[in-house]
Amino acid sequence: MPLLLIKLKNKKYQVAIPSKFFLKNNPKFDNEDKIWFHSCSMGETIAIKPLIKEFSDCNISVITNTGYEEACKHSKNVRYLPYELFLPFWINKQKALVVMEAELWFMLFYIVKRKGGKTFLINARISDKSYNSYRKMRWFYKYIFKNIDKVFAQSETDKQRLEYLGAKNIDVIGNIKLAQLPKITKKFEKTKQTLITAGSTHEKEEELILNSYDRKFGKLVIVPRHPERFEKVNNLIKNYCKEKNLKYHRFSQNESFDSDIILVDKMGELNNIYAISDVVILGGGFEKIGGHNPVEPAFFGCKIISGKEIFNQKSLFECIDNYYLVQNDELRNYLEKIDELKIPKLAKAGSVEPIIKELKNV
Repeated sequence: MPLLLIKLKNKKYQVAIPSKFFLKNNPKFDNEDKIWFHSCSMGETIAIKPLIKEFSDCNISVITNTGYEEACKHSKNVRYLPYELFLPFWINKQKALVVMEAELWFMLFYIVKRKGGKTFLINARISDKSYNSYRKMRWFYKYIFKNIDKVFAQSETDKQRLEYLGAKNIDVIGNIKLAQLPKITKKFEKTKQTLITAGSTHEKEEELILNSYDRKFGKLVIVPRHPERFEKVNNLIKNYCKEKNLKYHRFSQNESFDSDIILVDKMGELNNIYAISDVVILGGGFEKIGGHNPVEPAFFGCKIISGKEIFNQKSLFECIDNYYLVQNDELRNYLEKIDELKIPKLAKAGSVEPIIKELKNV
């Protein structure tokens, strides 16, 4: 309780803590006998969007603030998952519970089963790093898995580890976080020079990137995250280019990549530009923003550099091999050795179709 009261001073927790530990504005779901999806944070909630779309009258519960905000974009039936002691009287009868990844709450599965619902664990994975910890608690996980009807695992290795912990009825379907791969809406011609795209940048990040940039590295494209900042970033780049004697233009006025630095002040172009980029400096990680989706640039084969503040996107970075998380003062050093950086690889993409098929038979 003292720890909760201390955390309440932080605005970040002023809604979540009263909801989870005191049930403030967090009643049980209004609609019973529905498909109930549970995910932890933003990355997991984004990953289940195709499932939410398929079962549009579903219920959704989450753990984190960012997960809650994302879930509210797709459903009106969103709740914070309460503290486990509240679950026996908070949970009402549901047709099925679908839990994402490692949210292995004993009481959650147990109560749903006791009330007649089917239970599923999807995108299940046990990393090398955490496997020893799981093994030490094998006796406990056996009790949890007794209440899980079916598991959809990411790989054969995960399947073997889950079976050791007591899971049964496991299908391997790959990583469903990669089931929603990006698409382009317009095709641009590839530049002869190296194209560096700073994607989804935030306050202070553009200045950091400009100060780390040199024309010898290649052309630089800057795509701010929020359109209301376009003018401010435009003035920043103009002053920088004037001082450095660099050629600059705005993409809204000239859809080309002829200048040294280009400001993309149009929405909906980022994936189109990733498709012709060589390197992506991924914004949101150099300030305490939480990072942005690395799957998009990785899909297009762009070398990825980001800051270390990727706390909202860790689960998506785990889907990729070969990316670089750097301190702010290291960015220039990495740009100087672009040729040495490795091209990222996506983990095996999964499909949500087996999950949908299973849920439609519930």
